[in-house]
Amino acid sequence: MKMMMNLFSTFDPSTGMMSMNWVSIMTFILLPSKFWSSSNNILILIKILTIKMSKESESMTKIKGMSMITNSMFLMIMLINLMGLLPYVFTSSSHLTFSLSMSMPIWMSLMIYGWMFKTKSMLKHLVPMSTPSMLMPFMVMIETISNMIRPSSLAIRLTANMIAGHVLMSLLGDSTKSMLKMSMMMIMYMSLMMFESAVAIIQSYVFMTLSNLYSSEI
Repeated sequence: MKMMMNLFSTFDPSTGMMSMNWVSIMTFILLPSKFWSSSNNILILIKILTIKMSKESESMTKIKGMSMITNSMFLMIMLINLMGLLPYVFTSSSHLTFSLSMSMPIWMSLMIYGWMFKTKSMLKHLVPMSTPSMLMPFMVMIETISNMIRPSSLAIRLTANMIAGHVLMSLLGDSTKSMLKMSMMMIMYMSLMMFESAVAIIQSYVFMTLSNLYSSEI
């Protein structure tokens, strides 16, 4: 039990009375203005990525301005996930407090907008096409439950994937106490680091894509 508490202590958001762990969310905003105004390789890469993501988002949803919201969330989640891989940086995306605070407002706004202004379209999605008359009440219940759990599924998917990688890296770090084991597992650890970097980017992309797909049903 003590080992499990030490293992998951890296995800503890409260490490003291003056804990500044959640400030890591705002780290990339506190970058100097020259970083955003000057022409550097990182900024060029971010611009190219933003343009491509904007085109993909606009092709999936018809709601004006939705692509700008989802692209901003994509960049924010990606940067926070990547920063969480650095030593001594708190991984805020591994907590439901963070992920639910992003998925719940999007889901609520889409539901309110859809039921207020596009009621017929929302009712159509409750019953798929070619559904037998006997199954229609059950399909309405199933689709309603599916809509209700969407914010939770978005949040849990992001949180679970970030926790799994960090726990595996912690286990590998605890097992490499001797120099011989450290040298033998260095290649595995570097491969896992590259894999976690890919997961950090993919999870932010999945969050953005699912948000656009949910909005396309309105």
